[in-house]
Amino acid sequence: MAVYSIKDLEKISGIKAHTIRIWERRYAVIEPMRTDTNIRQYTDDDLKRILNISILYQNGLKISKIASLNNHQLKEKVIDLSLDHSNTNVQIEGLVVTMLDLNERKFNSVLTNSIIKIGFENTVEKILFPFLDRIGILWQAGTINPAQEHFISNLIRQKLIVAIDNEMGTEHRNKQIVFFLPEGELHEIGLLFYSLLARKQGFSVIYLGMSVPFDDLKAITKIQRVDAFFTSIVNPPTNYNLGDKLKRYKEEFPEIPFMITGLQIKKHVEDIPENFYQITCSRDFKQILNIL
Repeated sequence: MAVYSIKDLEKISGIKAHTIRIWERRYAVIEPMRTDTNIRQYTDDDLKRILNISILYQNGLKISKIASLNNHQLKEKVIDLSLDHSNTNVQIEGLVVTMLDLNERKFNSVLTNSIIKIGFENTVEKILFPFLDRIGILWQAGTINPAQEHFISNLIRQKLIVAIDNEMGTEHRNKQIVFFLPEGELHEIGLLFYSLLARKQGFSVIYLGMSVPFDDLKAITKIQRVDAFFTSIVNPPTNYNLGDKLKRYKEEFPEIPFMITGLQIKKHVEDIPENFYQITCSRDFKQILNIL
């Protein structure tokens, strides 16, 4: 059984620690354990209850009403809300719970229901990408452990690989796009998603995957014609300057368009060289494909 601090609950649920303390005192929404020095500690069940309370509270229910519900009643009301697939926050919170529980069956249920209602591409962009951004922040903060992050990331990766496999037998255009992550980059879910979209749009794909050395890209261009590169940068720069890294790509491949996405690209738009294309969503990506 995991043990969480009140700051952990704040990071995961989005409810301020000060608010949680007030709700405990005024409404007894949860009863934390206490250490010998009177520091609050919370269990997995406490965390799930707070997550469900957060969902209902964000959807307009009064805390005084929510506090009167037992765990089963809370769950039922959250399930009712989840039937509205325009409410992506509920779907994302549902995935957070599946990650904490390491519950593959529940993950498949949340994802399948969403795909049926809003389609595969919308599910990835509106639910999975925001969810992955959120767990990335939680992981960096030490609120979730690496096993939970790997568990959920690999489930998502499996879904994308199955979808890609279904496109592999289709006939493609003559244009080729190389998909890769730079050295040290291991977050390939966005890369897999956009490579799937490229295949669906009829492009040939050379998928190199994670942590590709710069010299390997040069080798590829000597073997195959490359009409565009696509990459993603998620990790914060440590021993390099992002602008210099992108400039190196531009200098080595001046005639080949680059499409770039990822958290660091959003944060450092000013470092993007001229004639590089920032991809923020599938619509951006498809527009660029149309002019290649």
